[in-house]
Amino acid sequence: MKTVALEITSTGWITTFQDLGRSDTERRGVPTGGAADQHSAAIANLLVGNPRGATLIENLGGELALVPDADVLLAVTGAATRVTVDGGPVESWSPLVVPAGHEVRVHGDVSRGTRTYLAVNGALTAETLLGSAAPDARMGFGQAVARGSRVLLDTAFQGFSRRLFEAPLFRLPVPVPRFDAGPWDIDVVPSQGIHTIAGIREVIEEATYVVTNRSNHVGLRLDGPVLHPDTDTEIVSHGVPIGALQIPHADELIVLGRYRSLTAGYPIVGVASRASLPLLGQAGPGRELRFRWTDRESALRRFARREAEVRALGHAVTEAFAALGFAAPLSAAR
Repeated sequence: MKTVALEITSTGWITTFQDLGRSDTERRGVPTGGAADQHSAAIANLLVGNPRGATLIENLGGELALVPDADVLLAVTGAATRVTVDGGPVESWSPLVVPAGHEVRVHGDVSRGTRTYLAVNGALTAETLLGSAAPDARMGFGQAVARGSRVLLDTAFQGFSRRLFEAPLFRLPVPVPRFDAGPWDIDVVPSQGIHTIAGIREVIEEATYVVTNRSNHVGLRLDGPVLHPDTDTEIVSHGVPIGALQIPHADELIVLGRYRSLTAGYPIVGVASRASLPLLGQAGPGRELRFRWTDRESALRRFARREAEVRALGHAVTEAFAALGFAAPLSAAR
């Protein structure tokens, strides 16, 4: 085991430490939080042999760049991006050996998604709150990674005895999502609240909604047609799942994110499927979204297929690393 310093030379708009969020904290009033695009974050960690929930670096817009003072194994995932090492283009969504003193630059295309994730084999040194490195601004836990700072990494990676990660050597089954240029289709399961607003199902399925700059870590605020209940009957506030479609008093649709709390008395007409949540996590201002109604069983089957792909990648990485004499953690395949 050795300690490596990563010198941060650029952070773009917002760069933070991140992971998959907190466990068993919502009953204490603390949101789960964690990476908005859980799929991309998990894949980045698996590609470098880490457990999928390990701490990594999330960049929101702009350009992230760093220089390691020893050889490291890293991977970049998330939105469409241009990744270079000392100016030469390299692949994203793939394991990458970066030699000491070489600068890695990650420039995301914000028109195709807002977040990129950079994972490095080993354990990044970061503060935690309730067991997680995920930021929570409302708790005063910002987790910002600043330009000019040095992020420390404990890693067992010592390099390889042969040239690695060339196309003929690795054919990893990486489930890369599509972040197309046009409107993104989001699968939604109707909830009980849909019956309280006549005609809302048809309005939502026929419309195209646009993410506004009023969106934040609590949820996406969308411009587009909505309807409201015909009565003033009070709705009791209650906990809601991530991806819930909420209609407030204003003429907008809100899709609640990983930092949501209660309904605030507004009707919930549906919940985005778990397989669609990564797209919502990448949706920035100006992004067009369309909602497709589906049933719970179909949504579960789609998510199960995605999970099977992620597990298959974890096993493939573990086997590939073992064949090359580099033991990835057993939990990386989980």
